[in-house]
Amino acid sequence: MRSTIGWQVEGTSSTLRRAPLERRDLRPDDVAVRVDYCGVCHSDLHAVKAQNSEGGRPLVPGHEFTGVVTETGSAVTRFTAGDPVAVGNIVDSCGECAMCQAGQENFCHAFPTLTYNGTDRHDGSTTLGGYSREYVVREHFAHPLPAGLDPAAAAPLLCAGITVWEPLRALGAGPGTRVAVAGLGGLGHLAVKIAVALGADTAVVSRSPDKADDAHRLGAHGLIVSTDPEQMADARDRFDVVLDTISTPHDLGPYLRLVAVDGTLSLLGHLGPLTLETTDLLLGRKKLSSAGSGGRPATAAMLDFCREHGITADIELLPSARVNEALDRLRRNDVRYRFVLDMSDLDLAASLRSS
Repeated sequence: MRSTIGWQVEGTSSTLRRAPLERRDLRPDDVAVRVDYCGVCHSDLHAVKAQNSEGGRPLVPGHEFTGVVTETGSAVTRFTAGDPVAVGNIVDSCGECAMCQAGQENFCHAFPTLTYNGTDRHDGSTTLGGYSREYVVREHFAHPLPAGLDPAAAAPLLCAGITVWEPLRALGAGPGTRVAVAGLGGLGHLAVKIAVALGADTAVVSRSPDKADDAHRLGAHGLIVSTDPEQMADARDRFDVVLDTISTPHDLGPYLRLVAVDGTLSLLGHLGPLTLETTDLLLGRKKLSSAGSGGRPATAAMLDFCREHGITADIELLPSARVNEALDRLRRNDVRYRFVLDMSDLDLAASLRSS
């Protein structure tokens, strides 16, 4: 086993503490990655909350990170030591089902192995996430980090970025289409950047008129204030695609009414029960869809597109020792628009521990 150090929560605590961690010895198709930057996702917050209420096995969050390959297994052909890489929220899949064969490992029929709190397909161990200084991953689930992308600001592309990229591409967003992004947070701000770069006429839907300047800075052509009945009525049936990135439970009706005839509302933010009146679908042959993460081909295409268009996340970079502060502020929506942890401070912690 390989030793590293990271941030872990145990039992029914909600406080992450620095702890020694073990990674597996490299299998032939593995790469060892020095984790430099790891994004903080709402999923991490939910996982820590679940740990707090249920206890159970130790949890190391983190599933959107960038770093550098430090060692390769004997059969690795895609990477050598020193290569910059990016890893997302899926680190393995069955490789055999129809979804895997189609490059949609995110929909693996046997369920993909998640970057943390998943089950390793070979030894049954629990995966520990990217809030750590090293990660060991199959080479096929690591992606070359394109030159020119800032590695800290690129880390959220591996979760938030791919989560909005797949539905935008699947729903044909581009020149001549009208896209609305509901919610301007970690997912939403990247959805705006990508939709604009695809050539879509893009608007933001937000409860707060204070987001207008940010919406325009990100490239949106307008802001619709969702708490203003007149603005929402004026925007009725306007958009071919509405990406709903709102992370809290809410009524879908107002957002479905923004969708044009034969258009689609895609749910990306809240993964739980929501209120739906079927007549809001009926009036206009509207469609309701969802999406989650992305397969390897789509992730590679997204990274290349972001390189070509200079797209990264708007981040606040914090030393990893402030991880609990980041989670607390994320809980209060006090971030524009993604926290990223600088994992290099773990080197000092490791040297102090060994001295």
